[in-house]
Amino acid sequence: MKSIAQVENKSYHSGIPKTAKGTAAMKKFINDVDSLLDESLLGFAKAHADIIQLQTQPTFVHRKDPTAPGKVVLISGGGSGHEPLHTGFVGAGMLDAACPGQIFTSPTPDQMLAAAQAVENGGGVLFIVKNYAGDVMNFEIAAEMLDCPNVSVLVDDDVSLPKAHSTGRRGVAGTTIIEKIVGAAAESGASLEDCKTLGDRVNAATASMGVALSSCTVPALGKPTFELGEQEMEMGVGIHGEHGRETLPLASATEIVAHLAGAIDEDLKPEKGQRALLHVNGFGATPLLELHLIYDLAAQHWEKRGIDICRSLVGNYTTSLDMAGCSLTLTLLDDQLLRHWDAPVNTAALRWGC
Repeated sequence: MKSIAQVENKSYHSGIPKTAKGTAAMKKFINDVDSLLDESLLGFAKAHADIIQLQTQPTFVHRKDPTAPGKVVLISGGGSGHEPLHTGFVGAGMLDAACPGQIFTSPTPDQMLAAAQAVENGGGVLFIVKNYAGDVMNFEIAAEMLDCPNVSVLVDDDVSLPKAHSTGRRGVAGTTIIEKIVGAAAESGASLEDCKTLGDRVNAATASMGVALSSCTVPALGKPTFELGEQEMEMGVGIHGEHGRETLPLASATEIVAHLAGAIDEDLKPEKGQRALLHVNGFGATPLLELHLIYDLAAQHWEKRGIDICRSLVGNYTTSLDMAGCSLTLTLLDDQLLRHWDAPVNTAALRWGC
């Protein structure tokens, strides 16, 4: 494996991405599409050198401080383009390591294996895996090659897809909630089995749904992955630039929230008096001005139904490059989940109580 210092001198071709006809297809801060991830990770590692370290060949990010003996280590990962997920959540109280794949592409088993071998220290490994075919397959391969106790938590919080869908539901913004709560449990000394049970329980108590006002532009493609009219929105959208479950006429913020929250209610069936965490997640191009408006409307929706919205998280945490849109996530809480959510965390993207 190479450290950050060993890859800084690599020379990159500088140029503006072009279409086949040679005309500029997009405006992004890029030298070269092929070097974008490497250069971004170098900057990320420098900006947060007090918390994380970057390794390459294979590539993964891990905590700067070594794992305490006997602590369960949490490892996650996925395609890049969703930042700060997952690398931004490496640090005390959350992940021990994260494996970034190319944009919207699963990391490879050798990344996951190298990350696990670098941070495991006698407590075993918990993989947190979003339910996408590539992620699931590659994490399974890595788990089979790993010679220490390991288990996985599969995240499938996206209620825009039916439970009976052929590949199951996708893992989306609820991943952040699971990584935080299980990360706190591992930090407090919970066993591998207990962390696995807790992760599955949080996943079952979490539901998300998103809406897009525009597509994203994948740098290698150079154009939006789908088109929307000026008066259209994509309901039930995923986080990889794929279409949602339906294209609808653009509606008011109140109507959009009612649609999203209604789908979550149908799935979670929250009961009057229950405590909950409300997470409004931006997809990368929606300003906080609008996200906080969405939060107020969503909080009103559930408070009118007797749900105690006692914790919140608003901002861009599970993004889709430059997509305009947002998602709602509701997690039903009890005393244990609330305690772990409130526990100290110190990562690049999430910090409190430190």
